[in-house]
Amino acid sequence: MCVFNAEKMYTYIRGFASGANMPETLKALAFARQKHEGQKRKSGDPYIIHPLTMACNALSLGIRDDEVIATILLHDVCEDCDVGLQELPVNDRVRHSVDLMTFQVMSGETKEIAKNRYYNMILKNRAATITKLIDRCHNVSSMAGTFSKEKLVAYIDETRQYVLPLLRKAKDAYPEDASILFALKYHMTSVVDSIEATMQVYENQTSVT
Repeated sequence: MCVFNAEKMYTYIRGFASGANMPETLKALAFARQKHEGQKRKSGDPYIIHPLTMACNALSLGIRDDEVIATILLHDVCEDCDVGLQELPVNDRVRHSVDLMTFQVMSGETKEIAKNRYYNMILKNRAATITKLIDRCHNVSSMAGTFSKEKLVAYIDETRQYVLPLLRKAKDAYPEDASILFALKYHMTSVVDSIEATMQVYENQTSVT
């Protein structure tokens, strides 16, 4: 059962963006809802819940950058909705940030090399960096009960190997976002550590029995 109400979040973001003069966010908001219509998360929740929750999280952290919120709302549209980058109804800076969020293994690359390139490129763009970190926060918060044990372990490993280092590097690259980055680190590590501890307790109980 979904904890959040998509319509209420949509209305909140639209009202906030209208009052704060955030045109890119308003365009991204309507477009994201249209393109994610009918899609579901692995949990069974409407897919639009994901970018809306991320955008509300960003606003609650005090992020008021129009292009960051627009990037958050659109970050999965190209990859999951078969939408070309130039179809996005936003400016080129937002399009570029969204483009950086799409992971691809290029010809001749191993997956590890591709991931290193992917995260290094994200770090060069503030909007993409914040989007990636908030995306991971929401995903680790919603993976328990949805992911298999193997997927949980793999996702936690990737978080520790790539995402937390991205966060640490972001502190140097974007010192003005130190408070935001601290909150994201606290959230992410708390959830990941709790899930790992719970799995360890379960494994210990299973081995005893």
